[in-house]
Formats: sequence, structure tokens, C-alpha cells
Amino acid sequence: MKLSQFKFDLPLNLIAQHPSKTRDESRLMVVHRNTGKIEHKVFKDILGYFNDKDVMIVNNTKVFPARLYGRKEKTGAKIEVFLLRELNKQNRLWDVIVDPARKIRVGNKLYFGDDESLVAEVIDNTTSRGRTIRFLFEGNDDEFKQVLDTLGETPLPKYIKRKPEDEDKERYQTVYAKYEGAVAAPTAGLHFSRELIKRLEIKGVKFAEVTLHTGLGTFRPIEVEDLSKHKMDAEYFHIEEHAVKTVNKAKEENRKICAIGTTSVRAVESSVTAQNHLKAAEGWTNTFIHPPYDFAIPNALVTNFHLPKTSLLIMTCAFAGYDLIMEAYQQAIKEKYRFFSYGDAMLIV
Repeated sequence: MKLSQFKFDLPLNLIAQHPSKTRDESRLMVVHRNTGKIEHKVFKDILGYFNDKDVMIVNNTKVFPARLYGRKEKTGAKIEVFLLRELNKQNRLWDVIVDPARKIRVGNKLYFGDDESLVAEVIDNTTSRGRTIRFLFEGNDDEFKQVLDTLGETPLPKYIKRKPEDEDKERYQTVYAKYEGAVAAPTAGLHFSRELIKRLEIKGVKFAEVTLHTGLGTFRPIEVEDLSKHKMDAEYFHIEEHAVKTVNKAKEENRKICAIGTTSVRAVESSVTAQNHLKAAEGWTNTFIHPPYDFAIPNALVTNFHLPKTSLLIMTCAFAGYDLIMEAYQQAIKEKYRFFSYGDAMLIV
């Protein structure tokens, strides 16, 4: 398929700027793959679509405050530094994106905080906007983390046209977030409240946790018309034996196995045996799922409403069929569903 097939007109006023008042009371569109039926519900109604021994695969990654604002030495020019990932803990080396990039060269020092207490030195150019920086910090790891938490900002996507607020620290994070390393939330999981999870567990639904640290590559524009030529940025993932047993047992019993979000899909589809079962793994994945694709693990999916021409929309079409998803998106626009990170959800069964 071609990239241009995934274009649609999205009114900008449908891009959610704030989360819903209550996590599990965002709207839920339910799309039935077999019949093409589309239902309009509230997210907590998801309870009615799952039974005893069905499984939900959730991504327990945790977002860290990745956006820093600093000043360049001598000129004092304001620089945004977006932390992508830690390259070396001992030497405090980080892979970052800087903006405006043209002003930042190897050897420059950057100062952060009102008292300029945190200093970093640029030691390498990685891409046009990418840099490797070394933080010059004398304290221990916990103290360094505390400084980053204090100076860093919740990394809301750029299409949320406001400054992060206190509520974002909690709401741009799933209630089951555990392992820090993501620069973007696995947004399908944002709809789950602790109460809803408890009600699903009482009903007998099992939860299998996997970890995939979402990087900015998830949002990087696809710039090739031929999708088979697109290369995804690699993201770290980890699948433990406990999750493997839970998922494979459900698979053998023909239960519903629902991936909560496209990141959960990418994690499990990156670790499949020859018999199409899940296996324990840890490493990096650059799997790009586009039609046509045979999914080995999930047979249901919860996902948000995505931007045109993105890998997330393309994966959703691979899962449920291009025509059905594009029709569902037209209905979502007509019914004024809220789009993107803080938007509403779609359940595909």
C-alpha cells in the first residue's frame, strides 16, 4: 500500500488538548472486524466485551520528564533539549534532540535551571537535530535523577498547544506505569482507571505486562510513498516469562487476547516463535507493521485515534482492514470524537 492512501482531513478542533475528566469515561468506538458493525460507547463499557480468562496485554513503560529548557554559553540563547535515551549512566551521556539545532555545535556548553546548576557539554552530532551530550554533574545517580525530574517538563506532544500543567504529571501516565524510559505515553492505556482494572480482574480478565519504551520514532513522519521502504527507529522492549505464560495459555484456549495500544502490539509481534506463540525477550525492535500483515498474538486491539499518514494509523488498518478503519475514522470525525494522545479510544474485536 502507498502512504498517500492514509491521508484524511482532520478538523484541528478535534485534537484533544486536555484529558477527559475521568480516565474511563472517555468515549469508546467499538469496531467489529467480522461484521463491520460500529458502536459508540463509553470506555468503561469495555467490560462487556471481555470474559473470564481473556487477556489484556499492557505496556508498563513510564514516561520521564524529557523536555528541558536551557541556555547556550556566552550568547544566552534559549535552547530546548529533548532527552531521548540515556546512552551511558556512568558518564551521564544522553542521546537528545536540540531546537534550534543550527546554533548547537560540538563543544558548546548548555546551562539549565535558574541558577544554572546543571551543565551539559555537546560531544557529538548524530543527525541534523540530534546530539550526544554529557551532563557535568558531581552527585550520585539518585541526585542526578532528582535534578532532571525538577528541571524536566512532561513531554506533551507538540500538537497539544499549551504548556504542561500539574495534572499532566499524573494523566500523561498510565496507572500501571512501572519502568521509566518512554518519551511518549502508551496512550491507549491512559483510559484505564484502577477501578476499571479491578472490575476486569473480578470478571476474570488476566493482565500480561510487557515493556516497550516509546521513542520519538513512533511520531516521526513517514517520508516514503512505498511503505515497504520505511525504516522505524529502534525502541527497547522487554517481555518476561510470566507474561509469556499468561498469553500462550489464552492462545491455546482460544481466548480473546487484546493488545492495549500499538506499542504493546509492536512488543509482542517482535518476539514470536515458529509456532506463532509469544516468547520471552529483551532487546531493540524496529518492526514496522503495515498491510498486509498476519498478526501472531493479539486478536483484539484498543488504540486511540491517530494522525493521518502515521505508522500508528497504518498498523490499525493492518489489524482491522483498510476500508473498515477509514470508514470508522470518517464516523469518528462526524461524531466529533477526540483525537490523539488525550483523545478517545477505539476497541477492535
